Amino acid sequence: MIRRARPFGSGSLLVYLLALVAVIVTLGPVVYGALGGFRSNEQLARDPSGLPDPWVFSNYTAVLTKEAFWRYALNSSIVALITTAVAVLFGVMAAYPLARYQFKAREPLFMVFVLGLLFPAAVAIIPLFILVTRDLHMANSWWGVALPQAAFALPITVVILRPFLMAIPKELEEAALMDGASRIGIFWRLVIPLSVPALVTVGVLAFVTSWNAYLLPLLLLQDDMRTLPLGVADYSSEHSSDTAGVLAFTTLAMIPALILFLAMQRRIVSGLQGAVKG
Repeated sequence: MIRRARPFGSGSLLVYLLALVAVIVTLGPVVYGALGGFRSNEQLARDPSGLPDPWVFSNYTAVLTKEAFWRYALNSSIVALITTAVAVLFGVMAAYPLARYQFKAREPLFMVFVLGLLFPAAVAIIPLFILVTRDLHMANSWWGVALPQAAFALPITVVILRPFLMAIPKELEEAALMDGASRIGIFWRLVIPLSVPALVTVGVLAFVTSWNAYLLPLLLLQDDMRTLPLGVADYSSEHSSDTAGVLAFTTLAMIPALILFLAMQRRIVSGLQGAVKG
């Protein structure tokens, strides 16, 4: 039986138009900032919406030759990597028993993580500041920022990982137990390799969120420990008259997270599909 292709109706046209509007709204500022970095301040003042004519590369080279830019980037990278590692490790360790074991408080405990999605970090920023600076003595350190960020990344990590882990056939674990594997061995040698797509998904989300974080690093980090979003604010304040240079700095600050997200796009989709199917 041959299926006929559905005609391109008004409903499909509306969907494509809405998608096009969403793409323009999302990518428009990014493209404008990237192209603005290739223009001079005189070009921006004369024609703010025009294309570079001629193309000016000195804005980007000036940013890349600044030691402060690389220091900001290094701090952001280390904080984001620590946040990602802690969130993914503890997230999968929390999601596994919630997915595979039957116990009385399983669903109420899972609801705690679900409700955590409704709790923004900004609400707890003052208690976090007091806890990190006075009690933990981690002010102006990578761990002082990374650990709270990982804690706030745990809810979305557990919510995504749990259905994915539930979809893993129990027969695989039963067969491993019959072969003499321990519960910990099954977790590390069987569950973790099978969960790589979902782990990549939550890892990328945690990394990008940490890379773009501003409020918590603003309160906890100073001087040479400041991250790249803070560096963008510092550079904008110091070079307020150099609009093209600020656009170049901002564009370069976005590139690492953007490249990571685009490189892992298929794995992210695969991980989310597995979570939904689970």
